Amino acid sequence: MSISLDSVESLQTQLESVDYFADSALTTAIYLSLKLGKPLLLEGEVGVGKTELAKALTKLSGRRLIRLQCYEGIDANQAIYEWDYAKQLMFIRAYASDQGNKIAFENLYSDDFLQVRPLLEALRSPDPVVLLIDEVDRADDEFEAFLLEFLSDFQVSIPELGTITSKTRPVVILTSNRTRELHDALKRRCLYSWIGFPAASLEVDIITRKLPNIGHDLVTKVVSAVNKIRTMDLAKVPGVAEAIDWAESLDAVANGELSKESAMATIGAVIKDREDLEMVKHSINEIVEV
Repeated sequence: MSISLDSVESLQTQLESVDYFADSALTTAIYLSLKLGKPLLLEGEVGVGKTELAKALTKLSGRRLIRLQCYEGIDANQAIYEWDYAKQLMFIRAYASDQGNKIAFENLYSDDFLQVRPLLEALRSPDPVVLLIDEVDRADDEFEAFLLEFLSDFQVSIPELGTITSKTRPVVILTSNRTRELHDALKRRCLYSWIGFPAASLEVDIITRKLPNIGHDLVTKVVSAVNKIRTMDLAKVPGVAEAIDWAESLDAVANGELSKESAMATIGAVIKDREDLEMVKHSINEIVEV
């Protein structure tokens, strides 16, 4: 299985075949990323489908997905590689003689003791992969420096082994929720696209494709209510993922009906902050159409 890059329109159709809906601007960015072999940086609100794109490309291409989940404090040991010091120490002790020590030190920094992390795994993979560097904005500023060589030349430098270059160039997707501003040096190495909330009609299509057994009327009402909620001054604005969860919850416990009562009972599927919850409950009469 492979992705056809005949045109942007063809790619858009292929993405829709795996239930990923992208507008023309986003599809063009994806097309250029695949065509030029450049990383794609996606920014946008939580739950609008940034991570889902990597999964869709994996499904569409038949490639394996390798995911690096970023977090505060992540460093090269978690992202690229780490030496298995305990195993190295045991190896040295096993050759506890003058000649043995020489053999041990000559073999101490080899693949036998190398713990491969996602970035290095993507480079060493004999088959092409999709690499997802998820929520890169959660990592510290220093971590971006580790990514620059990788994103520029698809290689990493390991002092004990030298420079390791990719056998097959991975498809690289980076995502950011804009919890902090990324540095220009990282952005220059990527193509860029912003993913906003979809138009109501497109969101209805997305939810319908994800939940084909749920009635169109309920989906339409959920999308209308969620769009009203998004206009409120919330700490955590619900994304498409939350709208899907809400429709599924209403179908499960309220016989597919969105009323003030069922909305109050299931609102935790779409609102994930205490203050936001109180604000939405207070405005439930305006949010839910009877």
